[in-house]
Amino acid sequence: MNSTNPPEAFVTDPGRDERPASRHTDDSIGAILIRSGRLSALDADKVMRFSLARNMRFGDAAVEMGVLTAADIELALSHQYDYDYLLPGESAISADVIAAYEPFTARVESLRALRNQLMWRWFDTGADRRALAITSAESGDGRSFLAANLAVVFSQQHQRTLLIDADLRSPRQHTLFALENRDGLSAMLAGRSGRDAIQRVPALADLSVLTTGALPPNPSELLGLPSFGRLLRELAADYDVILIDTPSGEMYSDAQLIASRAGAAVIVAHQDQSQLKKMRELVALLGDARVHLVGTVLNEY
Repeated sequence: MNSTNPPEAFVTDPGRDERPASRHTDDSIGAILIRSGRLSALDADKVMRFSLARNMRFGDAAVEMGVLTAADIELALSHQYDYDYLLPGESAISADVIAAYEPFTARVESLRALRNQLMWRWFDTGADRRALAITSAESGDGRSFLAANLAVVFSQQHQRTLLIDADLRSPRQHTLFALENRDGLSAMLAGRSGRDAIQRVPALADLSVLTTGALPPNPSELLGLPSFGRLLRELAADYDVILIDTPSGEMYSDAQLIASRAGAAVIVAHQDQSQLKKMRELVALLGDARVHLVGTVLNEY
């Protein structure tokens, strides 16, 4: 991100009053970095004087003086543009959630390109198209990785995003996002919990996660209940994007059930690892369930 051309002011969106109360009126680079503890008021004054004397931008002057780093300026700019991301060490969220920590890298840019494709091919094609299952033919193809990182890049676009962990056998999303996993999807489907089981991710303002909760003895039967479809329809009124992490298709029928409730799916394949035969079998299963296949994603990582 270019540190030489920051916006002059931060403009809030009055239609999004659910944004965190931590947003401030003064969103100059200096004020942002003072609040974050990366710059003292005394150093900010020195940088301001230096920048005026040299006719430089505040950020460029601070970097030249050695008071701030380029990463500090990128962080401040992200606040000015209302673009949430994290710095390593400041959150318990797993480093595998690369979109939260490495937003300016090529592989996260590829996630943003995928996000745009999914908007054009599915989410923007109908008001009732809010849910999408993320599945794969085999274990280890990167379904959970992709679901977590896609959820982050959707939220960074200020899409109200809900990530549902529907892998009621080997869940991962609560670990990736460092969330409690007591009440969750299983309790909601069984009628023992309400929407308070959905957890906001504090560092990423537009992202919420519904973890699995307690693992039930009958995952397929629970996911096959009509209440799952009703739940997705109800949640669609509150979220722009609902991404659902599923088990792999090779071991269980869960993925087919989940995708049929969502109405659409993306299949994840791992480069040099996924077997074409098993992928074809999964495509056939999804077709039998009348699931709209939005596309296939090749995971290189």
